[in-house]
Amino acid sequence: MKFAIIYNPEIPAAPEVKDNLRAIIHKRGIECEILDINNMKKGFDIAFVIGGDGTILKTARFYADTETAIFGINLGRLGFLSQSSKEDFARSLEKILNGEYRIENRLMIETEKQIALNDFVIKTTEQGRTARFQLKINGKGVCNYLADGIIISTPTGSTAYGLSAGGPVLSPDIEAFVIVPICPHTLTARPLVVPANEEISISSVGDEKEFILSVDGQGNYKFNREITIKKSPLRGKLLILDDTEFYTILKNKLNWGVSPNYC
Repeated sequence: MKFAIIYNPEIPAAPEVKDNLRAIIHKRGIECEILDINNMKKGFDIAFVIGGDGTILKTARFYADTETAIFGINLGRLGFLSQSSKEDFARSLEKILNGEYRIENRLMIETEKQIALNDFVIKTTEQGRTARFQLKINGKGVCNYLADGIIISTPTGSTAYGLSAGGPVLSPDIEAFVIVPICPHTLTARPLVVPANEEISISSVGDEKEFILSVDGQGNYKFNREITIKKSPLRGKLLILDDTEFYTILKNKLNWGVSPNYC
């Protein structure tokens, strides 16, 4: 198998962790190539990604048209998409070499020019200003929102910005999108879950002529008046260890279902 170690040089600890990981892998007699997040290339079976969720998301988009599986080593804050830390990587590597893992093909979404593993976020170009958005599904009008923005999320992204904005958590094996208005100015606006084969359009019903599309919380792109979002034929390929389970991650990393501590 061909391995790559991809690291984020903007994270202070990443170069040291990268060198330690390479040493551990080399001790097993395995060659691997070192790449930084800004100079990736293709042709690997597994890419070990050192950084936070943002680093993993960028890597997953890059390799979405290949068979490369992504395994995250967390150096960020939450690290929800990561499977390991710098302290237990040796144990994780042993499991991978023993074949104790599975590849999850995660749903991605796309516009005409962009793909996302987590979400698309649509806002106006004027920061801090609300706007009127029209939601269409399969070309038919559904509702209008007066809101700060709209989040279109995959199940993978449902634990990210969409969750913070009041959306539901979806298991990653569900084929669906979540539509979440951001700070809507009405008590009746609620998140909406739709099948992944639906085509979603967001357009302006006000004076706004230009919007900003944020892709996985990273790149920002301007568009005029209307944008259409649908399921991508590409998939984000995450390597998941056999002893890892989605609901346990929710509990451990988001304190899901944990009773508060009372004084």
